[in-house]
Amino acid sequence: MSLQDRAKATAKNVEGKVQEAVGELTGDTKNQVEGKAKQVEAKVRHATEDVKDEVKKATD
Repeated sequence: MSLQDRAKATAKNVEGKVQEAVGELTGDTKNQVEGKAKQVEAKVRHATEDVKDEVKKATD
């Protein structure tokens, strides 16, 4: 996985955590849900890239 892809996924995770926290502070459930969704998206991106890395290692 490229370092750039990992950085993007990490940034998406942080963005989601911040959005979720803001939603909790303001009582805005929409922000909470959107924040959690961004965190899930980031986890999926990381998992996808981990698989790509393992495939690359296996074929090298």
